[in-house]
Amino acid sequence: MDFDKVKKIINEFSAERDWDKFHTPKNLVMAVSSEVGELADIFQWLDANESKIENISEKDLSKAKEEIADILIYLIRLSEKLNIDLEEAVLSKIKLNNKKYPVNISKGNSTKYNRRDE
Repeated sequence: MDFDKVKKIINEFSAERDWDKFHTPKNLVMAVSSEVGELADIFQWLDANESKIENISEKDLSKAKEEIADILIYLIRLSEKLNIDLEEAVLSKIKLNNKKYPVNISKGNSTKYNRRDE
């Protein structure tokens, strides 16, 4: 994905509508949360097997695609408002997760890292 291209398109879209004044970090976080809720709504009553791509309806898959796009758009706007370099943040978080979830402990294990000792 060309993030610079996507950011430019999103920024132009927002500027043309004079929405920048509404895109505060607080409002963007609330928008992300709302969109995640809409995505969760698609899967809420499906069991694990029903939620697999080979079993999900085209309609639900299309709706999920739209919600995921909305989430990403808002996350990109939020990262810009907070001067967060998304690529650096993702790479840094993966590095941190490598320490939190070493392969020898985490492979094939879904237990959260901070609950191993409980």
